[in-house]
Amino acid sequence: MTVYLDNAATTPVRPEVLAAMLPYLTSEFGNPSSHHEVGEAAARAVDDARRRVAAALGMRVGDVIFTSGGTEANNLAVKGIAVAAMVARGARHLITTPIEHESVLASADHLRRVHGFEVTLLPVDGRGRVDPAELAAAARADTALASVGYANNEVGTVQDAAGLAAAAAAAGIPLHLDAVQAAGWLPLSGTGADAISIAGHKLGAPKGTGVLAVRGRIPLEPLLHGGGQERGRRSGTENVAGAVAVATALELAEAERSAESARVAAVRDEVVARVLTAVPAARLTGDPVHRLPGTASFTFAGTSGEAVLLELERRGITSSSGSACAAGSDEPSHVLVAMGVPADVARTAVRLTFGHGPVDAAAVATAVAAAVSAVHPVRG
Repeated sequence: MTVYLDNAATTPVRPEVLAAMLPYLTSEFGNPSSHHEVGEAAARAVDDARRRVAAALGMRVGDVIFTSGGTEANNLAVKGIAVAAMVARGARHLITTPIEHESVLASADHLRRVHGFEVTLLPVDGRGRVDPAELAAAARADTALASVGYANNEVGTVQDAAGLAAAAAAAGIPLHLDAVQAAGWLPLSGTGADAISIAGHKLGAPKGTGVLAVRGRIPLEPLLHGGGQERGRRSGTENVAGAVAVATALELAEAERSAESARVAAVRDEVVARVLTAVPAARLTGDPVHRLPGTASFTFAGTSGEAVLLELERRGITSSSGSACAAGSDEPSHVLVAMGVPADVARTAVRLTFGHGPVDAAAVATAVAAAVSAVHPVRG
């Protein structure tokens, strides 16, 4: 039987979510923009989903924009807020960090190449944490936006969201939090962020669903133009079933968050302790305290991370080397390199990410130790 420990990449669709969205894939098929009962029924479903998401995020109903996932949400936040600020006041400076998801870093690079933005990458420490004082020091009169991941997708390090929000507010610049990995594990309401991204498939909703919530006072230039749906901020016929799905998944995750975070963190801590004891080469990456409950990430110097993953799969453990979006790349993790991990050691990374199902911590640790010992050292 396979033990699935790659929940940071994606999660199975929850039965409750599937049941909630099914009517909007079958009998309730209307277009929300149509002015008849079939269409208006669909529009009511979208409005209800928007209200539920706003409540979970601590935002206003009108702040919520349904997207096709976390990548689109991050693109819309970074490009949309930055370009709007450029048009309104000539702002051409963006603040982010070198450990962000590729959707944020590529959006920043687009702004640099196409619109002449200057991008400041805040330094991170060896555990992947950003000092809010660094954000305050980097802020300028022409800064359009600061974008920081609430929790890192590779090593699980959690940022001081409140501190970053306070620094951004004091400087008069909006803060975007990429909360794709944080949703369901960390509080989303009360962070102080001006924009928050989430992806449904990390929460038990289908792939292709997501949300960007942007406070109404923040100007936003749309990426998609057309019929003016989503209050003109994202044109295109709404994915009614997807909106219902992500709202349902987010509500379920929020209801369970406190108890599940504690339970999963205890499993993670046992796995980490057992692996560090059993494998001399093992090093935990990321912050040992400020980290997602379900993330245990290691390097195993002298091995090949991909080879360890193959050995783990032979032993019934499905895991990953880091971001699923960079799978297959021979390059070392940009996250680990930014944290000061040597490139050759970064290539040995293995990430175990736990979900809501039961896991035998001792069996997982034993499998990791056996997989590492089965891999021959890399020879130059």
